[in-house]
Amino acid sequence: MTAVAALGLLLSACATGGSGARDEGPAGGEPVVSAVPSPSPSASTPMPAKKVDAVRLVKNDPQVSPAIKRDLKPCAGKAYPVDVSYGNLTGGSVSDVVVNVLTCGDAVGIGSYVYRAQGDKYENVFKAEEPASVYAEIDRGDLVVTKQLYAKGDSVAYPSGEEVITYHWSTNRFTESGRTHNDFGNAVDGEFEPPSAD
Repeated sequence: MTAVAALGLLLSACATGGSGARDEGPAGGEPVVSAVPSPSPSASTPMPAKKVDAVRLVKNDPQVSPAIKRDLKPCAGKAYPVDVSYGNLTGGSVSDVVVNVLTCGDAVGIGSYVYRAQGDKYENVFKAEEPASVYAEIDRGDLVVTKQLYAKGDSVAYPSGEEVITYHWSTNRFTESGRTHNDFGNAVDGEFEPPSAD
């Protein structure tokens, strides 16, 4: 009698649909594909820039110093010592161009420039020229410029420190938004040189 009553309770629970087995979709072993709409491109995303002739851009730029133009020569064959990056820095409709001019021997940056598209031409909107070392990069929409700092007697390979300066585009120009100063240890070639007692 008890078994018949238990069976009756089980059947009534399944019939009400409240606590019985339900059809929830595919079993755990089958992949589930959900239709999530892909984000539409943002209106502020610039068009990729056409590959520019960075050497011609620098050599024809009146803001670049004559010394850098004079030193901008091929290192080997026809390879010029320039690094070029494309990205969104100024909020224009076409990607901006960052050009770093390096030395041939040790690839030390001597000039960094940002060019913004103006119609079918490019306008220089930033320059940093250093006799020692400077290098500009695009980081999450900001311009980050690293300048190596050399004390008397430092070799090019071992600067004493560096300044990392972040610039943000605002009101049609770059303004400094952050600065970090790093002092490097004075270990040279794996050997530690203790600081002088003076």
